[in-house]
Amino acid sequence: MTDTPQLLLAHHLKALKLPTFLREHDKLARQCAAEGVDHTRYLLRLAELELIERERRMVERRIKEARFPTVKSLDSFDFLALPSLNKALVLELARSEYVARRENIIAVGNSGTGKTHIALALGLAACQKGLSVGFITAAALVHELIEARDEKRLLRLQRQVAGYKLLIIDELGYVPLSQTGAELLFEVFSQRYERGSTIVTSNLPFDEWTGVFASERLTGVLLDRLTHHVHILEMNGDSYRLKQSKRRSRSIPDDTQPGDTQPGDTPPA
Repeated sequence: MTDTPQLLLAHHLKALKLPTFLREHDKLARQCAAEGVDHTRYLLRLAELELIERERRMVERRIKEARFPTVKSLDSFDFLALPSLNKALVLELARSEYVARRENIIAVGNSGTGKTHIALALGLAACQKGLSVGFITAAALVHELIEARDEKRLLRLQRQVAGYKLLIIDELGYVPLSQTGAELLFEVFSQRYERGSTIVTSNLPFDEWTGVFASERLTGVLLDRLTHHVHILEMNGDSYRLKQSKRRSRSIPDDTQPGDTQPGDTPPA
């Protein structure tokens, strides 16, 4: 009979979806009793633990739903390697306030300068603020849109893409688009105009975007809408990945000893 209250409590806490209460209440009760903490402060501590754990699970869920290829943060970005990038602006954007204002971000620069890293880090920051985020490359998005159109589920996919508080479209311009693909991608930008924030990364300057969309009219309207409320991150510089590869190559010790032969060498006579 003495176990009945414990069993009922466990049942009620499960029904109320309070897993941290269920896991911690007994241990915390003993701790508070030893410290002379009253029941109100005991419940306050339990509630705080539940909220902290709930927020952690929420962030994990947001990150999973965003479909990031990898999780990156600004802590691991080397700003010194890219002097052209406005660090103060990036740190300000990491507060995610631009999302509430439905502003866009365009990161433009040559390959390997960390555009995707910055986009992923800003996406992570938005997830941590409780915002819905979606990440996809431009080529993959166009492929999904065409496939959805052919399978007569385009409207559902468009609603899903339009519903993100923050949509990250990576690598715009790396792969040329067909006329159909360009028009479908344009429709995505149009549907999100002043309804949600979009981050775009591209290795092409704006005057070369016509080559991506194969239409001056389409490109002009797109840029007009995308840049209406925009933060532009200039990210031209030496390839960050190339620098890292060179550093790794230099750090690999040469185990060859004087007099050792290598494959293809002629042995000494």
